[in-house]
Amino acid sequence: MTSVTDLREMVDVVVGVDTHVHTHSAAVVDAGTGGVVGQITVEATADGYAQLVEFADQHATLRAWAIEGTGGHGAGATRYLQHHAELVIELDRPERTKRRNGAKSDPLDAIRAAREALSRTRLGTPRSGGDRQALSVLLAARRSAIHAATDAQRQVFSLVVAAPEQIRTRFRGQKLPAMLTTASHLRVHPSWDAETTTTVTVLRCLARRAHAAAAEAAQHQKAIHAIVRSWRPDLLQRKGIGPIVAATVLCAWSHPGRIHSEAAFAMLAGAAPIPANSGQTTNRYRLNRHGDRQLNRALHTIVLSRIRYDQATRTYAARRTREGKTNREIKRCLKRYIARDLYRLLESGNPTATP
Repeated sequence: MTSVTDLREMVDVVVGVDTHVHTHSAAVVDAGTGGVVGQITVEATADGYAQLVEFADQHATLRAWAIEGTGGHGAGATRYLQHHAELVIELDRPERTKRRNGAKSDPLDAIRAAREALSRTRLGTPRSGGDRQALSVLLAARRSAIHAATDAQRQVFSLVVAAPEQIRTRFRGQKLPAMLTTASHLRVHPSWDAETTTTVTVLRCLARRAHAAAAEAAQHQKAIHAIVRSWRPDLLQRKGIGPIVAATVLCAWSHPGRIHSEAAFAMLAGAAPIPANSGQTTNRYRLNRHGDRQLNRALHTIVLSRIRYDQATRTYAARRTREGKTNREIKRCLKRYIARDLYRLLESGNPTATP
């Protein structure tokens, strides 16, 4: 994220854009008064993006674009504007409580986006493309393949449990991997009844689906490893960080300067403690359930790995246990330390000490 004292000192107008699949609604808001100067709705195509720029040119040269969903419905418009050297600000979904009387429409959302950007002192820039976007796509595809393989495996197990006895005997005493192999080689016998024939056919189909999805996930992981190794091999040298964890961290971080501090990175990861003090109680903190949960999961994976295999982390955990911390509290502390360590490594490339 980029630190800005006041957006009004930088631009004359802010163009808020409410993005959808087929259309984008834009509103030009005066940076000094907050008044609406003009509105337009265009198609979400290259010609529509060009219309947006022409529309903005009619009002001011010094401008910024406040876009909701720069990584989703607004990805095409964001790429087009950045290619034309426009200043693009990333906004999250507006809070419902800020909507006046619950009113909602595309033009109103565009106006809210522009005014929201004017009210902020720290403005987020869109995530980068290139290697980061490639990792994001591969992570999504791998996650989908793993879910498909897991679902197929569960269905195979359930079908085997309820299968006719002559089919169940072939799987007796086998673990799930062996069951999948057996099921994938089943053949239909002409003398079987409809129930047995159908069960065998479906078992074979599901087992082959599970194997295909697992192979697809492994292929995606190899591609992820190759990108991470060529982009940031220093991450893979840190304890507890493999290609999937590294890719998740890189997708959330994106590029140098996007996140203004290590505290902001920890908040993004949901690893920053939330004070829950009241009266004389001044040392309690609430669990942070916000932020990027995939990034939080990556930090949790690092913590579990280091607690098990890293002696320095185990020593730290033992010391904190003697101080009265619970296992969950220790893991939350470690997440915060690791978030700081990763942020400094990503921003500067210089390794720092870990607990």
